[in-house]
Amino acid sequence: MEENRQVFEADEDAYGGMNVHIKESMDSIKFITMLRASISQWTNQGKKGVWIKLHIEYAHLVNDAVKEGFWYHHAEATYLMLVCWIPQTPHTIPANASHRVGIGALVINDNGEVLVVQEKNGTFKGTGVWKLPTGVVDEGEDICDAAIREVHEEAGIKAEFVELLAFRQSHKSFFGKSDLFFVCMLKPLFYNIQKQDSEIEGSQWMAIEEYAAQPFIKKHEMFNKIAEICLAKKENKYNGFSKVLLTSAFSTKRTYLYYSQN
Repeated sequence: MEENRQVFEADEDAYGGMNVHIKESMDSIKFITMLRASISQWTNQGKKGVWIKLHIEYAHLVNDAVKEGFWYHHAEATYLMLVCWIPQTPHTIPANASHRVGIGALVINDNGEVLVVQEKNGTFKGTGVWKLPTGVVDEGEDICDAAIREVHEEAGIKAEFVELLAFRQSHKSFFGKSDLFFVCMLKPLFYNIQKQDSEIEGSQWMAIEEYAAQPFIKKHEMFNKIAEICLAKKENKYNGFSKVLLTSAFSTKRTYLYYSQN
């Protein structure tokens, strides 16, 4: 911040917006004075959106920002992102992340058996249903790596990614967000199960036909279709999507593209 100018230090983004940096604590009077001076200057310069990332230690400034026309965009464990739109036109601020991403892991051994678990908590608690290991993809984590991690966490099995078999999109799910769920096929590197005691009631290798024949699986269309895909994959009658690392036109960072190589 440059106190002599009474405006906030900020970086301009590629869309004519300003990203404000709050680096020190201040009282409401100072904050509002500098914010108004900054908005006035950026208005004269033709700027558009203004973003303020308020870390949790500056939470006392949230109400002041809202009174000056800012609204909540998103929040994480340690900060709140606020935004406002300067022009007298409908704003083009992008929405917050709209989806949560999850995985299900089909782990098939050389005996044609599938790794299944029973959960201690959640929807499947006490149902007796044997299901595929599932979980949520962490921030910054690739889908293929999330599947490997979840299998190791829930059953102690180290495995390697083979293919992406299918995915499902649903809406109004976790906290009202949409949900993407990817079914991945993995190959186990060893078979000795060491289940996670805190979340997993039981884990075993089960004939894939037995898994698919469970009444719960047969009753529900989505589970039944996924089981059919698993059976077809075992019989080499279904091709999924392999992964390849590539760069894009926008970054030199290599990311995974999943596609059919057949």
